[in-house]
Amino acid sequence: MSAGMLAKPQMRGLLAKRLRFHLTVAFSLAFTAAAGYKFGVAEPRKKAYADYYKRFDAMKEFEAMREAGVFESVRPKGE
Repeated sequence: MSAGMLAKPQMRGLLAKRLRFHLTVAFSLAFTAAAGYKFGVAEPRKKAYADYYKRFDAMKEFEAMREAGVFESVRPKGE
């Protein structure tokens, strides 16, 4: 090789080599995003709902709405 010549670029198998790399990166990023959403959003949301319904009293809620006059068919206790 003389001083001014460049090495030939790799042409055979280039697509397969680059595809393998990009697919690996894409799958790892997708898995990371899915795991981040599951543990960062979905699990805390499920826990918050579970905690809310653990302390939820339907009759107390009904009485509060009844006293507020929300229902047309049920009068507040004072009336």
